[in-house]
Amino acid sequence: MPLPKGGKPSKIVYPPNCKEVSEDIGKDELVRRLKMLARVFQDMGQDENEKYSELALHLATEFFFDHASKDVRLLVACCIADVFRIFAPEAPYRDPDHLKEIFMFLVKQLRGLEDPESPSFKHSQEIFCNLYKLMFSIINEKHSAKVRTFMLDMMVPLITEADTVSQELLDTILINLIEPYKFFNNLLMIGKTSESEVSDHLYELIYELNMISGTMLLAVLPQLEFKLKSSEEIERKNVTRLLAKMFSDPDSELATQHRVLWNCFLGRFNDISTGVRTVCVQYAQRFILHHSDLVKDIIEQLKIRQHDPEETVRMEVVSAVLNAAKKDFKMITDELLAFIKERTLDKKFKIRREALLGLAHLYKTYINQDPDNTAIAKRLAWVKDKVFHAYYQHSPEDRLLVERIFNTCLVPYTLPTSERMKRLHNLYTSLDEHALKAFNELLKYQHGVRVCVLQWIDALEQNLQGCPAPVVAKLIALARQLPEPHKAQEHLKKFNHILREDKRVRHCLKALVSSDCTCRKAEDAVKEILRKVGNPGQQTPFYTAVKSLLERIAPVMIDADAISALVKYNCDVISGLIYVDDGVLAAGEKGLKLLLALSSVFPPCFNRESVFEDLLTFLKNEDEVISDLTLQIFVNTGSNLKKDCPNIYSSLLPVLQTTAKMGNIRQTKHAIKCISIVYKHEKESILQQVFEHVKKSLNPESANFLTSIVSMGHIAQICPGEFSTEMKNVVSKLIVKDLLMQDRTQGVHVHDSWYADHAISEETQAKVLAMKMLVRWLLGLRNNAGNSATSTLRLLYTVIIHEGDLMERGKINKPELARLRLQAGCCMLKLAEEPCFAELITREQFQALALLINDSCYQVRLRFAMKLNKGLLSLRLPLEYMSIFSLAANDPVKERRAQVKQFLYANISKRREYLKQHATAGSKIFSLLPDYMLPYTIHLCLWFVMDPLMSRSEDYNYAFFRRMIEDIKQTKDAQGPEDEEMNKV
Repeated sequence: MPLPKGGKPSKIVYPPNCKEVSEDIGKDELVRRLKMLARVFQDMGQDENEKYSELALHLATEFFFDHASKDVRLLVACCIADVFRIFAPEAPYRDPDHLKEIFMFLVKQLRGLEDPESPSFKHSQEIFCNLYKLMFSIINEKHSAKVRTFMLDMMVPLITEADTVSQELLDTILINLIEPYKFFNNLLMIGKTSESEVSDHLYELIYELNMISGTMLLAVLPQLEFKLKSSEEIERKNVTRLLAKMFSDPDSELATQHRVLWNCFLGRFNDISTGVRTVCVQYAQRFILHHSDLVKDIIEQLKIRQHDPEETVRMEVVSAVLNAAKKDFKMITDELLAFIKERTLDKKFKIRREALLGLAHLYKTYINQDPDNTAIAKRLAWVKDKVFHAYYQHSPEDRLLVERIFNTCLVPYTLPTSERMKRLHNLYTSLDEHALKAFNELLKYQHGVRVCVLQWIDALEQNLQGCPAPVVAKLIALARQLPEPHKAQEHLKKFNHILREDKRVRHCLKALVSSDCTCRKAEDAVKEILRKVGNPGQQTPFYTAVKSLLERIAPVMIDADAISALVKYNCDVISGLIYVDDGVLAAGEKGLKLLLALSSVFPPCFNRESVFEDLLTFLKNEDEVISDLTLQIFVNTGSNLKKDCPNIYSSLLPVLQTTAKMGNIRQTKHAIKCISIVYKHEKESILQQVFEHVKKSLNPESANFLTSIVSMGHIAQICPGEFSTEMKNVVSKLIVKDLLMQDRTQGVHVHDSWYADHAISEETQAKVLAMKMLVRWLLGLRNNAGNSATSTLRLLYTVIIHEGDLMERGKINKPELARLRLQAGCCMLKLAEEPCFAELITREQFQALALLINDSCYQVRLRFAMKLNKGLLSLRLPLEYMSIFSLAANDPVKERRAQVKQFLYANISKRREYLKQHATAGSKIFSLLPDYMLPYTIHLCLWFVMDPLMSRSEDYNYAFFRRMIEDIKQTKDAQGPEDEEMNKV
């Protein structure tokens, strides 16, 4: 195709300060104008191209290409080369034949390079540079290998056969070795500035050159080692980043070839600069993935850095390991996983959150989605336990995080119901003991928040109807269950205003906490409420607070269908239709424990005849544990059985009566409790039959002797009025005189102070149960009629001071004496929880009871302290009982002293928090404020010196004792004057 003719085209736009170029202009003037145009094009950016397309076409015409002047042709070639750059990737030259002629023209102009002395040599060098710029700008993935080879064949000889390479050409080549606009300099080698544009990007270029040919940099590596030890932080940081990339690249052998440099690099993990340490840790992921031979060295450094004082470094350790695990879990060693495990206990919540979330996502990916991979499943089996262990943290943030992980990763709530319940069953049955307690606590905690929300809605609706109700108090209580309670309180007040104004939002929130809310309805209600309070794409603190509240209360995991599926699955497990690793009975028992935990917080979800039919089948199971757990589920869920499931109601009674008469101790207890709840209107007549039957078995020769004692105690507590006269005779004659005051058997002599439950003789078991029966009888009466409580307390006191041997005949061995005095102490604590009995306990009885915490038997001390702590935490025991903990300072076992100290801290915190939350409790401050424990502690510990000191009331006594206490508080302990923990006030 012939080239376009020259001439004077119309509508050509020229850059500023550039004059028109056309064929009617003289040679010299044309050269001057083209030089100006070439300079402007050279400085022009790509955002200014559209308006000069006509000018570009004008330059690529026959007039300029065939001009007699070499200078004109060279300058036009320079302009066209820049046109390709400016208009990239779409040049204005559309016609393929025209484009070919243009390239031929550009190539011809390179002939000017043959004579370096020629005046046009400089312009030819510009074409040389522009050629390379052009080639680099137009090459792309669509070009075939043949085209790329042609380009290289043209470009490479121009470099290799040249005598010199200009700085501009060097820049043009090196700019394409790095990311766009990253340039080269030689500062590292010669230590002086350069006029090159790459002078600020030394390390990026070194990295790219190393990628092309590592041998090129052999002389540079010693300089890098020197730079690693520079006093300038930014320099150390840049070199560290460079070496980290070079060492960690796949297939890199730099670390093995240059061990000195590698060891010097490892030293930067301990750099004084946080930034340098952070860079080192950030690249640990690449070493883990690409260099198994170097992982040992990296692990040694990460072991130190995971305890770094700077939280950013610890966070990077967690991120590096988790990111590597997501990409290739097989490269993660157990030691690396242990680092993440340890960081779940970090003092900073955001690090704990990162570690827990990362582990949870690994669990979801490799266990939930790939259950057949047993090797990985075994390595990650501990993750679920670790997640629930985090629930022992008391902060709302941690607890909310665990709840979120449970619903999204451990058992995704989006799964179909049957699969979700299967996962839940398998999860629960594989948790360790501490995780199980945390799981049960999670259910109770969420239930408590739901109850609080329901009370808030009720109070709000009462207000709307004109009735006074404590809405603000409910909001304050609810805010304590959310992160940052003070801010959450303000957000809840705002949400409360929305609820007042928007009936639909109020209806959705009420539906969430209603007993018949399904998982599907809960999910829809949450979405609708969140739409009303904000935009998910721009989450405000208010939106986040409401979302956190809804996450806690929304029952997205459990509803009636879910319970039906779970009961059915557990039925198949117990029947042996489903294989489980733990064995049928163990998995079945754990599955029933899960149902029991759910029955305490979701009782309406069990209200289906099919569910109760399966439970009735469990109740008749030969395994006593399965039967007992089922009884407890009926206790929680059977209150409306008569109305909702009459067939089950009638079928259940004979089973309960038989169990109450002839079951084991636990079965009897729960069977009687179940009768009192399910058959609440007929319980007196039903229990009368049971009472008459067990009364006949109340002798040591009966096979159901122990069951009878337990049964009578619970019947007396549930129906004290109906059996008061008969119980008094039974207690005085059969329980006290014929059982507790008699020693029919001679105990086997042993040296141990304690042994297992199964080794206890039946007589001692009977005496232990008899003491419990006395307490239950009194708790049913709730009075001291006939001095029954006084007599019982005196009996229990005698058992304690006689070290378990009530009649002091010496027939009972040491382990069983320990059991008896422990039980006597626990019974006194139980009675002390009732105000009517607490006031009957004398000073001597209180002192004898307190000294059980110093008992010679370790198990007695341990179990008594735990029982005492349980009563105090429930705020049922009077404040003076907290002073008993002070006597544990004499415990010979260090761990026991630490445990009791934790009990004391927990109780002090509990009481102070209770006073904050209950403004009306101020009237009971003397019985609640833990500081008032001090007088009782003095009574227990210093009673033998207080009387002589205080016998005379000199005026100086008060001031003297106050000054002395202040001095003691401020004085360092002589046993450890430098021990901060010991001297902490």
